[in-house]
Parts: sequence; structure tokens; C-alpha cells
Amino acid sequence: MKHGFIKAAAMTPKIRVADPEYNAKEICRGIEEACVRGAKIIVFPELCLTGYTCGDLFLQELLLMQAKEALRTVADATQGSDALVFVGLPFEKDGKLYNVAAVLQDGRTLAFIPKRHIPSYAEFYETRHFAAGNEVPEIYLYGEEEIPFGTNILFEVDAVGGLTIGCEICEDLWAPLSPGTLHALAGATVMVNLSASNETIGKDAYREMLVKSSSAKQITGYIYCSAGEGESTQDLVFGGHNMIAENGTILAEAKRFAPEHIYADIDIHRLCHERRRMSTFALGKRDCHLVVPVHMEEEETTLVRTFGAQPFVPANQTERDKRCEEILSIQSYGLKKRYEHTGCQSAVIGVSGGLDSTLALLVTVRAFDMLGLGRGQIRAVTMPCFGTTDRTYENACKLADTLGATLQEVDIREAVCVHFRDIGQDIDNHDVTYENGQARERTQILMDIANRTNGLVIGTGDMSELALGWATYNGDHMSMYGVNVGVPKTLVRHLVQYYADICGEEALRKILIDVLDTPVSPELLPPVDGVISQKTEALVGPYELHDFFLYYMLRCGFEPAKIYRIACQSFQNIYDKDVILKWLKTFYKRFFAQQFKRSCLPDGPKVGSVAVSPRGDLRMPSDASANIWLRQVEEL
Repeated sequence: MKHGFIKAAAMTPKIRVADPEYNAKEICRGIEEACVRGAKIIVFPELCLTGYTCGDLFLQELLLMQAKEALRTVADATQGSDALVFVGLPFEKDGKLYNVAAVLQDGRTLAFIPKRHIPSYAEFYETRHFAAGNEVPEIYLYGEEEIPFGTNILFEVDAVGGLTIGCEICEDLWAPLSPGTLHALAGATVMVNLSASNETIGKDAYREMLVKSSSAKQITGYIYCSAGEGESTQDLVFGGHNMIAENGTILAEAKRFAPEHIYADIDIHRLCHERRRMSTFALGKRDCHLVVPVHMEEEETTLVRTFGAQPFVPANQTERDKRCEEILSIQSYGLKKRYEHTGCQSAVIGVSGGLDSTLALLVTVRAFDMLGLGRGQIRAVTMPCFGTTDRTYENACKLADTLGATLQEVDIREAVCVHFRDIGQDIDNHDVTYENGQARERTQILMDIANRTNGLVIGTGDMSELALGWATYNGDHMSMYGVNVGVPKTLVRHLVQYYADICGEEALRKILIDVLDTPVSPELLPPVDGVISQKTEALVGPYELHDFFLYYMLRCGFEPAKIYRIACQSFQNIYDKDVILKWLKTFYKRFFAQQFKRSCLPDGPKVGSVAVSPRGDLRMPSDASANIWLRQVEEL
């Protein structure tokens, strides 16, 4: 449960219809397996102690008595375990028969939760046997124990902050206003569903859509466990379509028509963060709900869940291409709107032959094509100085020429030398003034060319650089519209690669491929033997790590210890733990220290769920202390 993870299991045993004793043994076997795997929430299908397809046998007293005996057997099997187990059975109360979920822990029955919505359409005729469950819980005398009975029962677990579990049964999920929705508004962060949903053509897609959308709207984890092999096939076939979802994403899904138990690690802290972030999600009153406290021992969950090393980049090629096309459209349409509003007729871009300026130029070309403006009105300005290498210079020139932009070269060496002389800067002292003096000279030139040509300076800096403050204040930090401010460095590379793949021009493709192969560098220090000497990632750390840290800090609200834990898992074959820890410390130091640069950013399009604009997603004070974050990093 450390860091908010709770392991859940959806177990579909192979049962025999109307044989509770046999079914209990299979369920007990499943509980034992799940406990060994570390599951703390274990869910079985609807009516699994008897089978869902018993039909009029549900009216037989012997079957009901045997179901109660089987429940005691299963409850005994939970002795010594703090896992919460949900098992379905038919249950008689006050002369009526109910379809219920029994909730078990450590040998005890904590509650009976009846199904609220009873279907009687198509192949379903449950109203022939079962009554709709009561919402407001009542106390039922079960043997010598007083057990709460009702739909509105929640289970609050002490071992994980924010973990509250609600329960619904099959058709409840299909209802317009499901019990799960009411549970979520009363504070439930995990929903379990005991189901017996038969298979018809296309029904699996509909079920998956329901589970995903319910977990997304409710901002919950959702454990859906359905009946499978062993149910009667008189007219119905059951495929055991189990799913575990979290906030709209399927974490684990069973293959249908094959007995399969599934496990997933639900992140409760992430769900709580998302609820805090979403101002439209508001908890209601719990007046109609009974909250049952549940004790579990706090321990570290062995994770089966994985975290992609590049959270901004889809792993699937098709999805990645779709994402790239969408981002390029957002960038170019945003720039198009700025031109339509201002009436400017030219664009001025400082091209370095690096990834960011290449992407900015490609986006600008798209925007100008949509506007019907000639590409020659795009001024690609190359400004060689002390650190410029032949490779980047030539790529910048070739790129401008191939795209049809107007190339303008302004050698800034002399101007920078005069400036250094004026302020008393030793040209052999390669300090921050030496570097930033070049960056600010370039920005001044771009601004003045834009003024002279009725144009806008198009910013090239990306979101990863802004997160780290890797930009010269009032240098490359400044522009009139920054097209890349919403794009992390790991995604910039894929956008350029995507453009190379679809451009259909071999000459352009070759240039873009060479740009992709060039080390990331601001080129502000002199090269060594004609080769780039200043490599950004050697100074501030690998961008793939920083983008990972940035995503899970801003999008998910994770604490440093949790980010470190999942980073060690995601990059275990790439970076040593000490290396990850070193750059994590760098990330937090720079992120907090450099907010003042982000507080005065130019406009630029937001393209994803993470952004650092001071007008949008990141309203952060410039002088906030990083102490509590760095202290936790030091303790790792």
C-alpha cells in the first residue's frame, strides 16, 4: 500500500451450476492464490456460489441453505487475511430473495450488498426470482451476528489514505444513475462489480466502454468480475470478461472464453489528486451511506503495474503518428490565429540546425500554407557565433532552402565582441555571461528584423527546457509566439521524425534525419576539433528522465519518493538508481528555482494535459521553497 498502491484481483472460477459446495472450494482456491499474489481487494462473479443460471432452482430452499453453508466455508478461508473479499450468492431476507455480494475479511462477514437494479428484458428474467435491494442499510441478524444489509455501504480502509470501496452488481452499471455514481459522490475511490454478463456479438466492446467511462466520470478504480466457464449454456454463453480500470484506462483485461484471473495495482493517491484537481468533482453528503471501517496492515505492494518510460509518447506506432499529426495541427492552427489577429505578414525564426528550431520552422510553414502566405515571407535567420559547428550551420541553411523560406545570415561574433568590450567581459572567460551574451544578441536581432518586416518572432524553446529553466532570460526565453512551449523534448524528436516520414521529399527527409542525429546543444561554447563540445544532457541530465519526472509531478501530483520508485522500475535497464536519484535532485532544484522565467512566458499553444503556462495550468509562485521536496529526495 506504500505510495497509495493497492493490488486488486478479479477471479472467475470454473464453477458447477447449483453446486455450492464445489463452487466454494474453487473460490477458496482463488482466494489463496490471490493472497499469495498480494491482492487486498478480491472480487468474484455475481451469484458465483450457486451459479447465475440456476433459474427456478433459486426458489429451492435446499439450494439457498447450501449457499449459506458455502459462504461460511469461504469466510473461514479468509481467516488470517486482511484482504477484502467480495462473493456473490442468492440470499433470503424477510421472505424475499436478493442477489447479493457478501463482503468478507479475516473470517468475518462485514456486510451484504444487494443488487439494486433487477433486469427483466431480453434474455434476463431476474425479477422472477429477486427483489430490488434496499438503498438505506438495515441491520440483519445473521446467526448471532448483526450484519448491515443494503446498497449504500462503503468500506473505508485505514492502510491507504483515501481508499474507500463501494460495490454494485452487474445491471447496476447499466442503469442511468448507478449505485456506483452515488458511492463515488459519497467518497468511494474504488468500485467493485460482481457480474454475470453473457456474450453476444459486440457486447464486450460495450461492456469495456461502460467500465472505462464509469471509472473516468467517477474518477475511481473499477474492478469488474464476470461469470465464465461453468455457467449453463442452455441459451447463454459466458466469457469471463474481467476488467480492472482506473480513471478511464484499462489496467488489466482478461481474454474471454479462457479461465483467467487478472491483477492490477490501483493508484489511490493518483485518483485523489485527480479529484482535487477537477473542480467539477464535488463530494456529496454521506447521510444515506453506512461507512464500515476496515483495517489492513500497511505494507509495500509488489507492483505488477508498469509505467512507460516516455509518458508523453504513445508506445503504439499508429497512436503515436495520430498524436504527432494532432499536435502539429494544434501548433499551426494556434500560430495561424495569431497571424489572422495581428495582420502580420512575415515570420522570423532563429534557426540553429537543432531539433527545436527545426520543429518551429516546420510548424510555421504549415501555418503559412494554411494562411495562403508565401513561404518566402518566413525569414529563417542563422546567427553563427563562437560555438557554431559546420554541421548545424549547414543543416539550418539546407532546411530553410528546401522548405522555401528566406535564409538570412547575421554573423554576431563582432557584435558580441563589442558588447563584451563595453561591459568589461573577458572573451576568454567562458562563464554564464559569455553564453547568455550570445543568446540575448540573437534575440535582439530577431526582434528588430521582425519589426522591420512587419513580422512576428516565433519562439523555439520547448516545455522541457522551460521546466528546467534551460533558457536565457530575455534571450531564447522570449518571443512573440512560442509554438513549442507545450511540447516536451521527448515528443519534439518524434514530431520531427513523423514529419520526415510523411513529407514525401527525400532531400527534406535526409536533412531532418541528420538533425535528429545531432546532439542537443545550445552551441554557446567553442567546439573542439569542429565537434559540439557543449551537450545539454551531460549538463542538466537526460531529457527522458526529466520529462518522466515532470509528467508524474505535474499531471499526477506524485511525491519525489514515488516518482523515484517508479522511475527505477521504468528505467531499470537504462540508468542506475544513483543516476536517477542524482537527476531527480537536479530536476527539483531547477524546477523551483527557475519558475520566475515561466512566470513571464510569451503566449503559446497548449497541446497536452501537462503545461507550464502561468496563464493556464501552472499558477505557481516564483519564490516557492523546494525544501520539503528536496528533503524527501535526500532521504531516499
